[in-house]
Amino acid sequence: MDVIHERCAGIDISKVDVKVTIWVPGSGKRRRSETRTFSSVTSGLLAMRDWLLAEQITVVGMEATGVYWKPAFYLLEHEMECWLLNARHMRNVPGRKTDVKDAEWIAKLVEHGLVRPSFVPPEPIRQLRDLTRYRTEVIRERTRETQRLEKLLEDTGIKLSAAISSILGVSGRAMLEALIAGERDPHVLADLAKGSMRRKTDALVEALTGRFTDHHAFLARAMLDRADACTAMETRLDARIDEQIAPFRRRIDLLVTIPGVNTRAAEVILAEIGDDIARFPSAADLASWAGVCPGNNESGGKKGPSRTRHGDPWLKAALGQAAVSASRTRDTYLAARYRRIVARRGKKRALVALQHSILVSVWHMFTRDAEYADLGGQYFLERTGRARQTRRLVSQLNQLGYQVTLQTEGAA
Repeated sequence: MDVIHERCAGIDISKVDVKVTIWVPGSGKRRRSETRTFSSVTSGLLAMRDWLLAEQITVVGMEATGVYWKPAFYLLEHEMECWLLNARHMRNVPGRKTDVKDAEWIAKLVEHGLVRPSFVPPEPIRQLRDLTRYRTEVIRERTRETQRLEKLLEDTGIKLSAAISSILGVSGRAMLEALIAGERDPHVLADLAKGSMRRKTDALVEALTGRFTDHHAFLARAMLDRADACTAMETRLDARIDEQIAPFRRRIDLLVTIPGVNTRAAEVILAEIGDDIARFPSAADLASWAGVCPGNNESGGKKGPSRTRHGDPWLKAALGQAAVSASRTRDTYLAARYRRIVARRGKKRALVALQHSILVSVWHMFTRDAEYADLGGQYFLERTGRARQTRRLVSQLNQLGYQVTLQTEGAA
C-alpha cells in the first residue's frame, strides 16, 4: 500500500492520558513505529508536542472524542497539519481494541491517506461558534423555565396559558407578579391586562380562578428569576456576538437577504459553516456535511429508507427555523417549493427540502459574493410551461363535468 504521509502520528485521547503512535522512515526501506503515553495536562501535552516536532511529524490524526481532543488540537494546529477524524470512519477490528492499538490504527490510516479530516474552523469562527451555541442553550433554558412555570400554574388550576399566547408577555407578567405578591382576586388580576387583552376580561377571570398558595408563589418567583437571568445573559451574549462578528458583517448582510433567515439565524449559520466556503468543494458537499440531504441505503440492488444523515445539530436547528419562516412567505421560490412538496411528501420532508435549498443558496452566495436572487413564486408554473399547466387544469375540470371557456386576463 502506498505511503501518502511519510512522517505521521495517530493520537488516542482520553480524559487522563494521551497515547501517541508515530510512523516515520526507518533503516533502509523499512518504516519505524513508536508509541508513547503522555498525561493530558498541559505539561504532558507540551512534552508530546516537543517529541512530535523532534521526530519531524507533519500530519497528526486524532479521534473526535467528546471535548478531550480540543487541547491537543489547539496546541498542535500551528506546528503541523492536524486532522480531526470521525470515529465512524475508522472502526477497528472488533476484539482487538485498546488505547494503544487505537493510536496505531489512526496512524496507519493517516499514513496511507485512508481517512479525511473533519471540518475544524479557524479560531475567530470557533469563538463565534462558542458564543452562538451558548446563546442557543440559554434561550432553551429560558423556554424550559417557562414550561415549568406553566405546569406550576396548571397545578393550581389557573389556566392562564389557555387565555393568552405568552404567559411572560406584558399582561401575563403583570398578573404573575400580582399573584406572587399576594393578590388572589381574579377580577383584580384580569384588570391588569394591557391593550387588546382587555377584550378578554371574562375569559381571564375564569382562567385566573384557582388555588394559588404561598408555596406556588415561592416556586413561581424562583422560576421567573431564572427566566430573567437567562434574558439578561442573552443580552450580554448578543452584545459580545455583535463585536465578534464585525469582520464578517458582509456575510451576514448576504444571509439576511434569504427569505426566512433573520439576523440571529444568519449568525448561527456563519458560525457553523465558517467564512471560508472553499472548505466545501461544492454545494452538495456542504449539504451532505450539514445532514440536510437524503442518505444512501442500497444493498443487493434494493433501496431501503434513505433518511438524512446525522449532521451539525446547531446548524440544522437554525435552518429548520428559517425553513418554517420561509414556507410562510408570500410569492417566493421557497414558499412555492414548500407547497409543491408538502402535498405529496408531507411537512417534515418539505421542510428538509427547504433547508437543503437554503444551504445550497448560501454556498453559491458566498462563492460569488452575491445577494440572494429569488426565482419568484411562479417559478414552477413557468418551468413546466403555461400551456401544459392549462391543459392539465382544464382536463381536471372536464372530468368533474364542467364546460370550460378560457379568457385572457383583461379581455372584454
